[in-house]
Amino acid sequence: MKPMLPLLGLVLLLFACKQTDSNSLSLQDYHAIVDSGIQTGGVKLIPIETPVGKFNVWTKRFGNNPTIKVLLLHGGPGGTHEFFESFESYFPQEGIEFYEYDQLGSYFSDQPKDSSLWTTERFVEEVEQVRKALGMNKDNFYLLGHSWGGILATEYALKYQDNIKALIISNMMSSCPEYGKYAKEVLAKQMDPAVVDSVRAMEARGAYTDPKYMELLTGFYEDHLCRVKPWPNAVQRAFPHMNGEIYTMMQGPSEFGISGRLANWDRSKDLPKIKVPTLTIGGKHDTMDPEHMKWMATQVQQGRSLICPNGSHGSMWDDQPTYFPGLIKFIKDVDAGSFSK
Repeated sequence: MKPMLPLLGLVLLLFACKQTDSNSLSLQDYHAIVDSGIQTGGVKLIPIETPVGKFNVWTKRFGNNPTIKVLLLHGGPGGTHEFFESFESYFPQEGIEFYEYDQLGSYFSDQPKDSSLWTTERFVEEVEQVRKALGMNKDNFYLLGHSWGGILATEYALKYQDNIKALIISNMMSSCPEYGKYAKEVLAKQMDPAVVDSVRAMEARGAYTDPKYMELLTGFYEDHLCRVKPWPNAVQRAFPHMNGEIYTMMQGPSEFGISGRLANWDRSKDLPKIKVPTLTIGGKHDTMDPEHMKWMATQVQQGRSLICPNGSHGSMWDDQPTYFPGLIKFIKDVDAGSFSK
């Protein structure tokens, strides 16, 4: 039996190495420099083709992991990557490679004025070009979309899910008409009727830029958008950096319901077509209906739900003890091949 011992030792050594490779990365591996030439702190401008010409979009990479690469799709439309800055405190210590990204028209990316660009279909093709440029594929590509980014992630998955390892829809319902109904029939009734009447009157006049309009919505935003007081610096910075033209055109004037180009968007009946592992995240105090977001996980083929009891629309800020452990567990379960509903 002695001749078998060296062979057995070699097998055990190889098995241990495989486990280390798949389940953990060294600090050096995670922070390794992978691009030659001038180092940019992970920033990469990606050229994208559109029906009206070529433009650049801004991305920033954090870390290296060959099997986990998370692309973050911000909300808005017209929002910024800043809303995801809290991820920088959680993902690196877990060895998760991730990318902040400003979509076309947003903050650090080019901001063309052609309104024909602001369609869901065009944004889907942009994400596909970004994926290719970043070298992501079905073996490592996790797509996370928050709010409007959840709409974009859903649309991308319905067209290109063969390129995805897993999908995360954060704080977004699968139906904008249902979202509008929830705002009107549930959230509005929690507000002072006089405030609701004033908001609606200003919207009817198109007085969206009047400072009084946002003053009236301050309480709504503090209750349902981000419950941290005062708001984290990243959230405070993100709002002035939003592209209001795109936001109003697609979403409407505020988070208090929806009235723009997205008003009739509804993919609730198409959720069963999504076959990749999917996590839906919502907050008890969200602008979105948490029960609907929980239901979404039952409609996709491989779904899991995470509802943050202290969370709002910005659950990654106001319920971090629930949001990040649940999100990280999902990512690692998928990576380990042990995902279950």
